[in-house]
Amino acid sequence: MDVTNMKQQAEALVAQMTLEEAASQLLHQSPAIERLGVQEYNWWSEALHGVARAGRATVFPQAIGMAAAFDPAFLQTEAEAIATEARAKYNAAVKYGDRDIYKGLTYWSPNINIFRDPRWGRGHETYGEDPYLTTTLGNAFIRGLQGDTTSGNYMKIAACAKHFAVHSGPEKLRHEFDAQATEKDLQETYLPAFESAVKDAGVESVMGAYNRTNGEPCCAHERLLVQILRGEWGFDGHVVSDCWAIKDIHKNHHYTNTPEESAAIAVKRGCDLNCGCTFEALLDAHRQGLISEEEIRKAAVHVFTTRFKLGEFAKDCPYDEISYDVVGSKEHRALALQAARESMVLLSNDGSLPLKLEQLHTIAVIGPNAYSQKALYGNYNGFSDHWITNLDGIREAVGDRARILYSQGSDIVKDKEDPLAKCGKYYSEAKICADLADVVILCVGLDGDLEGEEGDTGNAFASGDKIDLLLPKTQRQLIEEVLGIGKPTVIVVNAGSALDLSAYEDRAAAILQAWYPGECGGEALAEILFGKVSPSGKLPLTFYHNTDPLPEFTDYHMKGRTYKFFEGTPWRAFGFGLSYTTFAYRDLQVKEREDGALDLSVTVQNTGAYDADEVTQVYLSYDGEAFEKPIRKLVGFVRTSLAKGEEQQLQLRIAKRELLSVLEDGSKTILPGTYRLSVGSSQPDEKSMALMHSVPQEQTFSLS
Repeated sequence: MDVTNMKQQAEALVAQMTLEEAASQLLHQSPAIERLGVQEYNWWSEALHGVARAGRATVFPQAIGMAAAFDPAFLQTEAEAIATEARAKYNAAVKYGDRDIYKGLTYWSPNINIFRDPRWGRGHETYGEDPYLTTTLGNAFIRGLQGDTTSGNYMKIAACAKHFAVHSGPEKLRHEFDAQATEKDLQETYLPAFESAVKDAGVESVMGAYNRTNGEPCCAHERLLVQILRGEWGFDGHVVSDCWAIKDIHKNHHYTNTPEESAAIAVKRGCDLNCGCTFEALLDAHRQGLISEEEIRKAAVHVFTTRFKLGEFAKDCPYDEISYDVVGSKEHRALALQAARESMVLLSNDGSLPLKLEQLHTIAVIGPNAYSQKALYGNYNGFSDHWITNLDGIREAVGDRARILYSQGSDIVKDKEDPLAKCGKYYSEAKICADLADVVILCVGLDGDLEGEEGDTGNAFASGDKIDLLLPKTQRQLIEEVLGIGKPTVIVVNAGSALDLSAYEDRAAAILQAWYPGECGGEALAEILFGKVSPSGKLPLTFYHNTDPLPEFTDYHMKGRTYKFFEGTPWRAFGFGLSYTTFAYRDLQVKEREDGALDLSVTVQNTGAYDADEVTQVYLSYDGEAFEKPIRKLVGFVRTSLAKGEEQQLQLRIAKRELLSVLEDGSKTILPGTYRLSVGSSQPDEKSMALMHSVPQEQTFSLS
């Protein structure tokens, strides 16, 4: 059954509906139309890093952790597993007449906004700060969720690219804020991932953002939705509002005056589906002459085309046979473990890692994230029936070969855990454990209660955002107390965003960024700590010093933001990540193709003592001074597994579009002049090269 036929079937079905029935189908909780065989359907489901909010599911690392793996092929495999579990859970729920929220086939993932400001609480839902990385990973995730639809096959589940567009905080202002973006920043930073999701990955749905962009609410935006999304990009799926964002159009943006006006203008400008209830006013809007029957029916055709593509009305959809026993299967759990291994980033190491277990008698595991399920999950998560905390993973790896001493050390944010006790109730216990130990593993960081979405976190003081780049005060004090004991200390950080840990890098034995690593996070952590696996993740965002002057949070201009435009020296740069082994590059060759693309070959060798994965990164810089240009930009990468001593010749193609420069008016062109390609383990910035003892291969070339 091809897509054209599915659209025709949707048109035929909608034509049989009354106007009232058609309008009722444009709400996220769509009622049944029994006379037409239309079942009740709830459009709201989440699958950011596993099927979320619907009970049991395999929980993979949070999106920012998957970004740190720099592994689109594996991410697509993860997404395929997520989609399989989603279908299995849907099939089982429908069998028992359960068509409630979070149990449908339309999943509002991935979040492909750009993590432009490290304070944004929802940044850990994204793939980081770089448009190229976000585009590559977002497309892989979409393809994995939806399956192969190129031959008119049914979709496994429908993916949704959100939040369109120019959306990344502050959370507190999102319902009323106007994000002002230049044409250059739109075309260079904020729109590329969405454009590619539509044109290259065939994403079925796009979600409009809460905020305004350049004056217009995103869910009723003439330029974004009509001219760009439907017009220039040719998008033919459905558009859904963020939840209760249509209400914001009149209540907070004051762009309209009434619910009827908001509902009408949203549908007229291309928003087909309302997460919320404002579209209940559509019939009154029609009676007031604000919207035509044809426009309402057009939106209904869009949403029903998706339902036909999902095989809801078919008897031959192969995904209907997927059984519930795939949920949380051994195979999916193995994928979650491998994902966690790939995601973790070693930020500093004085040589203490990997730990040599045979030399240790007592290990202290300390900190509020040591024995925390929340530290594994982040947000928008499901719940595994078998999760492994940091402490659990270390205990399992150590067995009876060493004594484990555990102390919570502190609350994750509160100074006073017990109203009857003094502040710092557990500091002394932490110091006792540290004093008795040969090595300390200090597990600190954040969790989804501190950083996340406005209204979903307990972080009322900043609506889910961060006020600075430091750990909470109580944890900073805990670190000082433990480091003061003088034992070798490995700091493990579970968090979804950039933190400044520079105060500890010369006093701690090592610092490891573990993100929110999913259900197998503790097992992967232990494998890395004790040398079974070499860390291989790379930072998908810049880790600034807390004292670095960042632009105002509300300023959406990219000047001074991300590795592409920040002119200072960060604590750790985008693309940084240490390994237990070393890699050497040689024989870089670059050839220009007739179509304007570049073919690149380079040899990489594992020259150290550990088998390991390497993430080879390719950066392009332009030496001209004609306009505000990126310092450099990522244009290619590949993850490679290399045994110690092994070498491989890598072949990469840099598409012509990656050579384009974006001018101030948003136009794209290849500027004449000298360009430089850098290929290696990191960016070619001085600090990364010094810390990694590795200099990327470089080659210059001219374009005219």
